[in-house]
Amino acid sequence: MQTLLNTLFIQTQGTYLNLDHETVKVQVEGSNRAQIPLHHLEGISVFGNVMFSPFLIHKCARDGKQITWFSESGRFQARTQGPINGNVLLRKAQYAALLSEEKTLMLAQQFVFGKIANARAVLQRYRRDYPETPLEAPIQAAADSVRQLESVASL
Repeated sequence: MQTLLNTLFIQTQGTYLNLDHETVKVQVEGSNRAQIPLHHLEGISVFGNVMFSPFLIHKCARDGKQITWFSESGRFQARTQGPINGNVLLRKAQYAALLSEEKTLMLAQQFVFGKIANARAVLQRYRRDYPETPLEAPIQAAADSVRQLESVASL
């Protein structure tokens, strides 16, 4: 199952957000504007005069959903975040990989490969949409870079 990491943004001044079973109910001037299942959200960001029910704040904290407050003009004010789960064994393995030049090189190659492949895909998509644009040279250069990447021996 793929988790969608969606953030609910609220900019309408005077909005009230409250918990209704397992959903966030969005109310403006007493009328319901939306009702979003909480499990679809990673977090909630609000701008200016937006109010929360305490129950929604507690539920978001318990479920690890971040609430971020901004001023009406977008300046960061505060963030509420519940307990963070981490895997200490994963972190140890990641740090151990940093100590191995071989693993570090392999990881770096994979990161660079992903970047080049994504850039090439963007160029190919653009060429498809705008065939009059001469993009053969950069597309070929990206393909050549991927081939060269396989033979890199050090960082």
